[in-house]
Amino acid sequence: MRKTKHTGRSLLAVAGLLLVIILLENISSWIPGLPAVFAPTSQLFTVLKKGAVYSLVAVSMNLLNGFTGLFSLGQAGFMLLGAYTYAILTVPMASKDQVYYLFGGSAVKFSLVDLFQSLFGNTGFGGYLSLICAVLVGILFAGLVAALFAALIGTPVLRLKSDYLAIATLGFAEILRAIFQWQTLGPITNGANMLKSFPTFADFNIRNGAGQVVLRLSTFVPFLAAIICIALIVLLIHSSYGRAFKAIRDDEVAAEAMGISLFKHKMLSFVISSFFSGVGGALFAMYVANAQAKAFTSTMTYEILLIVVIGGIGSISGSVIGTFLYVACSEWWLRFLDAETYIGSFKVPLLRSGFRMVVFSVVIMIIVLFFSKGIMGDKELSWAGIGGLLKKRRPKKKTPAGKEG
Repeated sequence: MRKTKHTGRSLLAVAGLLLVIILLENISSWIPGLPAVFAPTSQLFTVLKKGAVYSLVAVSMNLLNGFTGLFSLGQAGFMLLGAYTYAILTVPMASKDQVYYLFGGSAVKFSLVDLFQSLFGNTGFGGYLSLICAVLVGILFAGLVAALFAALIGTPVLRLKSDYLAIATLGFAEILRAIFQWQTLGPITNGANMLKSFPTFADFNIRNGAGQVVLRLSTFVPFLAAIICIALIVLLIHSSYGRAFKAIRDDEVAAEAMGISLFKHKMLSFVISSFFSGVGGALFAMYVANAQAKAFTSTMTYEILLIVVIGGIGSISGSVIGTFLYVACSEWWLRFLDAETYIGSFKVPLLRSGFRMVVFSVVIMIIVLFFSKGIMGDKELSWAGIGGLLKKRRPKKKTPAGKEG
């Protein structure tokens, strides 16, 4: 009964969050004259979109590093596979010659967008349904391709331990990045050039007959996708497989003695983590409206790893909280430190391009030093915990005799 009640509360909270996202995104259209922060192009929505995408990738990395105890650094590589798979499959046929102009067209002679438009039409509700189906199938294939590559490399690399596994997966990601920029594969990957013209989050905005946006959903879509994927990961963690992952993390010898197949469960965790990283890569391509291999560097993996450490290794809610704090600081709150500032004729020292990252690095060092287990440690946000916190802060009632009740 209690579990059903908590599930109902969680669903209501998610529905409420999605409703708030829709209201935030459209309020400037409904109520003119609001502050610039509510404009659809403001940094607030940049943080929300990127935070939703990165939170999914961070949770997928935490599944592997935090819950299974496998130190992998291949996240950027699997994101690259997802981004390119989605982009290659969804570039419309009418745009392929323009996108692949250096290679005389694309070697992939079909597009999911055109396929579903031939089934449902390309105008009105049929066009919107075609877009949804093409994007969903493209994202699914993005995850499956990443999972397939994870299964292929999992057999050799998962026999390695700790640092060796990290180096092997990091090397795999770097090799992938180099291969996808290889000009010989240009008719498929477009070489070192970017892929574009595929459906993005902005295409989900609902427009009227004149082409004007009547309802913005470009922030709602990544939130919905991230919430669904994270919910699936949470269900996995609370299943018997999740308990096996934790047993392997805590003590491999004891886990094997209990009958848990180490290689089978490590491979399962690795493949599932890679699947959701591939999905995150597709969402990232939709967020930046292009796919280019040079964006998926080892720095991106380190960013995701840093988010996991800040949020708490072994905490899903910690990864989500850490993601939005990290993205907000790096993309928005500390931006003023990069601008030269004058007070009268006096120039404020240190404020210049690049100083933001110096301050940001110091803040991260402080967090890591004083919160060694991260913001949440291995704990999760729960309705019981929130209720207990509110009860502690609620002032105690006093009886008429002056005694505390």
